[in-house]
Amino acid sequence: TSAYGIFLSSLRYSFYPIFTLIFILILIWKKKDFGPMYKAEISARQSEIIIDENAAVGDIDKIESKKEKMRNAIIPVLFIILGTIVGLVVTGYNPDVWNNANTGFLTKLSATIGASDSYKALLWSSFLGITAAILLTVGQRIASLSTTIEWAIEGFKNMLSAVSILILAWALAIITEQLHTSDFMAGFMSGNVGPIWVPIITFLLSALVSFSTGSSWSTMAILYPIMLLSSWKIALAGGYNHAEALEVFYNVTACVLAGSVLGDHCSPISDTTILSSLASDCNHISHVKTQLPYALIVGLVSLVMGTLLSSLGVPYLISVALGIASMYFIVSYFGKMVDK
Repeated sequence: TSAYGIFLSSLRYSFYPIFTLIFILILIWKKKDFGPMYKAEISARQSEIIIDENAAVGDIDKIESKKEKMRNAIIPVLFIILGTIVGLVVTGYNPDVWNNANTGFLTKLSATIGASDSYKALLWSSFLGITAAILLTVGQRIASLSTTIEWAIEGFKNMLSAVSILILAWALAIITEQLHTSDFMAGFMSGNVGPIWVPIITFLLSALVSFSTGSSWSTMAILYPIMLLSSWKIALAGGYNHAEALEVFYNVTACVLAGSVLGDHCSPISDTTILSSLASDCNHISHVKTQLPYALIVGLVSLVMGTLLSSLGVPYLISVALGIASMYFIVSYFGKMVDK
């Protein structure tokens, strides 16, 4: 199967992202908070929050001669989204797949995306997006062409650290592959760790590495070459047949993704955490303190009710139901009303 097909098959084991969205909906529905978030919410409701409009968010925020227009933000983003979709279809198009009358549309689309060149698609769409942004800025005389190019370069600079982290992570992933780290891990855990524990270990390890590095992408690049092959070998060594080993493989695939996101949510040095606090004019440490308990609680529920139970063979719907019930109980019992 293709990498895209493996990703789709692993989605049913992605408990943390699913539970996170449901947990937020429960908080909104119950109108409750707890921990540092409750204190911050009460403080915001009882006192006037003063936002420093002169904070260093960039020179673009200081322009007051032009009225903000929604299309200036929407159009470049649409170019990126639509450009990526078109690029994936174009680079992965295979006439033999689409002329096959025995397969459905979704199967053909999955095969096309799985065979596509995502690098080219993202490169084209990013170029279209920034070109649209430049044309909108210059065309409406919001700024001159030279100033607009300077802003674009500043944006490139802001992404340099993230790109550097990814390059180093990819390099480390290649090194671990050449050193046969996965073979060592598989040999080390085969006699000591049962296949049912591999997804749990993967989830915790991914969260730890992501928290330490502040990057979920680099964690995925580091752990995938190690844990995927290790999980397959451990499952086969543990007496699992092909179908059972494949389910462990899918579970580990999802655990790398989910654990990486959990660590990224908790890490104070994560780029997404930093950008979230900057975009909302929120004190960075306050943002980390308020979201940390929520992320850890959902992570614990995902680990126990999701990853552990699924490893033991509990059906997916039962795991999700137990997870939702656990989160509902936590919010109801520990949460305090903020809308009185």
